[in-house]
Amino acid sequence: MRKTFPLEVSGLKPPRVIEGIKNDVRKYVKRERKKKLPEEADFLDFDCRAGKEEASAASVHLEELTASIDTASQEEWAAIYIEILAKPGYRTRKEKAPAPTEESAPTEEPPE
Repeated sequence: MRKTFPLEVSGLKPPRVIEGIKNDVRKYVKRERKKKLPEEADFLDFDCRAGKEEASAASVHLEELTASIDTASQEEWAAIYIEILAKPGYRTRKEKAPAPTEESAPTEEPPE
């Protein structure tokens, strides 16, 4: 999804316009998550950008996208550019911590 949303729409109050934009973003993400994943992918990841215009859009995390929309409305932008691109995501295995040995385990001294 690559779209420029106007923040000032005649006949609508600004809070309704903001909620409409957020709703469109949520619907798009939900629709993309329903699609079948490639075999080798573990999950669906999203590359997101937001800004005043396409050239000045900054990379943001999907969870921070609604905050970017709120910031745009507070700063009274005329429009906001939002780009959301779905891509396959791959999990990385975390290394297990080595089990503590007797030498490295803390020893308690008996009370006197």
